[in-house]
Order: sequence, then structure tokens, then C-alpha cells
Amino acid sequence: MKINVHSERYQRQVLLPEIGEQGQELLADAKVLVVGAGGLGCPVLQYLAAAGVGYIGIADGDVVSLSNLHRQVLYSLEDVEHLKVKAAAKAVHRINPEVEVKQYPFYLHNVLALELLPKYDIVVDCTDNFATRYMLNDACALMQKPLVMAALTQWEGQLAVLHAGANGTAGINYRDIFPEPPGEHEVPNCAQAGVLGVLPGIIGTLQAAEVIKYLTGVGALLSKGMLHFDLKTGSSWIMEVAPSASRTGPADRQAFLLTNYEWYCGARDVAEIGSRELPTLMEQGAVFVDVRELQERPELPVPHQRLPLSELRNRSAQVEGKEVVVVCHHGIRSIEAVRLLSQWAPAGQKLYSLKGGIMALSAINQSK
Repeated sequence: MKINVHSERYQRQVLLPEIGEQGQELLADAKVLVVGAGGLGCPVLQYLAAAGVGYIGIADGDVVSLSNLHRQVLYSLEDVEHLKVKAAAKAVHRINPEVEVKQYPFYLHNVLALELLPKYDIVVDCTDNFATRYMLNDACALMQKPLVMAALTQWEGQLAVLHAGANGTAGINYRDIFPEPPGEHEVPNCAQAGVLGVLPGIIGTLQAAEVIKYLTGVGALLSKGMLHFDLKTGSSWIMEVAPSASRTGPADRQAFLLTNYEWYCGARDVAEIGSRELPTLMEQGAVFVDVRELQERPELPVPHQRLPLSELRNRSAQVEGKEVVVVCHHGIRSIEAVRLLSQWAPAGQKLYSLKGGIMALSAINQSK
């Protein structure tokens, strides 16, 4: 169903000289991807649908729970235990049946991001975890897609428009604001720290406003810094951000696909194994990787791949196999190598550093 821009529904909006019928046409022709249909996603979806955005994609793999209802106001008791994308799509159609909605009932990951983002004009990050935020940021940076991101904690919210600089420039990057993700337990999410229900409504509405401003070309976007809002005091301020020359992040699509964002933003403890565990892993067909330099001897006494640590520090690499044992000479360099390989490890892969290095492996081999 095509949006009828002449409908009385949009009359008050069209009366704005900055919008008019031309701006309403731009909204009707727009395609917006909303990632996350929770506390932030609900007001974003409500106001984009009400404004007459013609095509909205919703990506979320979660189901509605009772604890969501105090802030995720698209949902009711009848939606509990049902997929959020389905409940959200129904709610959007109740608000505006002219809007076309595409449902993606899963959590977005690297491959899907590269597949979906080219179909949309702008992306809205309404997620609640750092892994997805960094992944979406990097995907949008590679594809030069504007990204409206927001984050919440207890009484405070943050908001910025990324990759949407003036006159076609790239704009600021999430990594300019947060070069490295915080430690696993440094910044608790809403489930751990709590949040007042109206806060995501305020910040999500501001996200929707930035989307509408971008699509219609009206006003100045929050693309030069990050807005901070304190609900307790009712105060807000903008922290100006300059693009960083030393910004990290994947340089191309291949590096992006190989990046393990769950590891990058989560626990980074390295699993070590010793001589007792090694025989069992060998029987299970574990893959061995030698990270010593090419000139180092002796050769490992088992079939293996050679990936020198000096190379791993400068490029992405992925090893095939469900269980991978990383070996160096003494078991020290292999710890760093596991940390590096973990960034690009496929889902479900287990990486181990061998304590004692090649000496431990040789002793096992000689005892057979």
C-alpha cells in the first residue's frame, strides 16, 4: 500500500513550511531499518509510522516479556512470549496501515548486516549491547550508511548521528567516541542496572526526530557530537567529537566478516590446556596451529597450520575446526595469538593455548 501524502493524517506535519508535501513525499519513499524493538525501538517505530515513513524494517530476535511492558509501550499482556518483531509489526499497522513493514525475527550479525543494510536509506540502532553497536557502526562505516544510535543507563541517555557528515563527508564514527569497548562488567545494561520507563521514550523519540530530519533535509543533525540527557535534572549537553586519525576498526568487508564482535566486546580470558587434556582433544580431531616464526625449529610432531604471531598482529585470520589448539615454544606467545584469533573465530569455535608449548606436545607424542 502506497502512503497517501495528501491524507488528512499528515495535515499538521505538511503545514510546516520546512516539510510541506515535498518533505512528506520524501518520508513516504524512505526505507528505514530499526535494529532492536525494545525500549528505544518502540517509540522510534511509533513515531516513524505516524510520520508516514513508507517502509520500515524491524530486526530483533527477542520475545516480549512481562518485565518489558513498563517501557516498551507498543506491547501488551497479550504479546508476552511472542516475537517482538511480529507484535511490533501489528502495532505499527494499527498506527498506520499504509506503512509497509519487513520483519527480521533474528539478532543481526556480520553477514546479515552486509546483506540488509544496502536495502535501507538509514539505520537506527536501538540495541542494548556493545557487540551489536560496534558491529552496526562498522557495517555502516563500510557502506557509508547514516546510523542514528542511542544508549541508556538508569536515568541517563545518549544520542548521536554517525556517518552523516555535511556535503557527503563521512561524519563521526562510534569509535571516535569510544575507541575501545568497556570491560565486560564496567557498564551494566538496563536488565542489570534498571531504567525508568519514560527514559527510553524520550531518547527513542529523539532518535525518530533525527531520522525524520535526515530524510527531509530539515535542520542540523546531531552529527558532530553526542547528546547526553540526564532525566533526574532535566539537563542536556552535547559533547563535541572530532574524527580520529588513529581510529581502529575493520578496513574492508572481508575483515569485517572475520571480526568476532561478541569476543571484542566481551570476556577475553584465554582458555589454557595442559598435558592431561591434550590427548582427549587430539582424539576429537583438534586442529593445531603453530604461531612461532617460520625459522623456528623443531617442527610440531602433529599435523598443523603455521600462522606466525608477527603476521597475526597485522592481519585478520580464521582457522577451520571446532576445537583449535594454539602452540608456541613456551606457551606465552600462544596466549596472545588466541586473543587475536578469537576476534575472527566462527561461532561455536573453541580456542586453547597449550601450556608449555611445543615441549608439552613433544612429551605427549613420545609417550605414545
